[in-house]
Amino acid sequence: MTATHTPEQIASIVDRTKEFTLFEWGHQNITPLVVDHAKGVHVYAADGTRYIDFNSVAVSVNIGHGDTRVADAVAAQLAKIEFASPFWTTEVRAEVGEKVAQITPPGLKKSFFTLAGADANEAAIRTARLVTGRRKILVRRRGYHGATQGVLPMGGDPRRWAVEPGVGDIVRIPDPYHYRALGTATEEEFCRSVLADTEEIIRLEGPHTIAAVFVEPVTGSNGVIVPPQGWLRGLRALCDRYGILLICDEVMSGVGRTGRWFASDHEGVSPDIMTMAKGLTSSYVPLGAAVFSEAIGDALQDIEINAGLTYQSHPVGLAAARATLAIYESDGLIENSEKMGHYLRQGLHELAERHPSIGDVRGVGLFNTLELVHDRDTKVELFTLTGPNSAGQGELGAALKANGLLAGLRGPWLMACPPLCITTTEIDAAIEGLDAALEVADRYTSAAGAPPPPHATHTFPPALEALR
Repeated sequence: MTATHTPEQIASIVDRTKEFTLFEWGHQNITPLVVDHAKGVHVYAADGTRYIDFNSVAVSVNIGHGDTRVADAVAAQLAKIEFASPFWTTEVRAEVGEKVAQITPPGLKKSFFTLAGADANEAAIRTARLVTGRRKILVRRRGYHGATQGVLPMGGDPRRWAVEPGVGDIVRIPDPYHYRALGTATEEEFCRSVLADTEEIIRLEGPHTIAAVFVEPVTGSNGVIVPPQGWLRGLRALCDRYGILLICDEVMSGVGRTGRWFASDHEGVSPDIMTMAKGLTSSYVPLGAAVFSEAIGDALQDIEINAGLTYQSHPVGLAAARATLAIYESDGLIENSEKMGHYLRQGLHELAERHPSIGDVRGVGLFNTLELVHDRDTKVELFTLTGPNSAGQGELGAALKANGLLAGLRGPWLMACPPLCITTTEIDAAIEGLDAALEVADRYTSAAGAPPPPHATHTFPPALEALR
């Protein structure tokens, strides 16, 4: 592919971007990739380089890039009516609301359409507290639910530090993270143990104080933690036993990503509230949704809902969703996610046989990760979430890019979450690129004689140094 911009033009774009805009999650001393266009699973940089989008950008471009059916639907809606008051309605609002009720688990019915996953999660929390009259929210220790002030403190990683304690009344429950469990328990034994610990937390916190248990059925950006079979069903049973709402955050795991419409479907679980975004429009335009059970919808008939947005139920976002949801079905993308997921994991397991840096391969559908370790026996992480990026992390990122992959590398987790339209040929090309790039990671393992990575340290405030 030939370049669409000269080196001087590319440099100008980078310079002006850095002068007038800010990047998220970190310092501003970066050199961003300048992209020009994308099609299918490929992204084309302004210098003409073609990459496989191995992370669906943000695990969100589920149908693939450049689908004109969505672009045409958005253009048609803009020509018809570009914006409507949240207190009005449109044909597209009725149609997408009805469609979401059809594809979500039984019992879910009423959608509150937002702009993203974070505000959908905020709407879910506020509504759960409103209808129960309780405050506490139980969350997974390594979960993540968005970046706004209301939901960032619920996350289980260092991104929450700057905003703690946030809205408060957050209680953490154990993760069903079998790879990092102590001992040699089977998955079934481990699942029972996690559920028992969770029940003890519920009893000690007081069920009468708990509004909801709020979980990602498969944790996303914090490691694609796929729970043992039975965990989500067990959590549903605990919520029923103690009169607590179950909220499933399917912002990343939902809308075909796991080879089902939603990750909850793998265990036949119906939550009381489900949230989604990302794949709802394949990120072509912003849209999220909090979907409530019919019982909660009935309760809200006589209670003023405690959520509102200028762009709630935006008709352009809904038009994109209507077109996108139709494409999942017409193109068989959910079935392809399941089939290609098996094929991809087979390739990832073969890589694990050759690369000592791969400690674990896990996933479901096209929602997968490689957990990179310094030592397979101790499971010491190769890269950490805290502190500055190590030299090895930067080298691996550069190697992935040099081998034609735009991949998500976050701490020890190398994500493998391509668009659902990917083919075996494209997966083979991605595996080849990973194979070459992982040689960099291998050099930082104990097998290569490298020392273990240092952990981040924190000093005492100066006023407390004398007390040490």
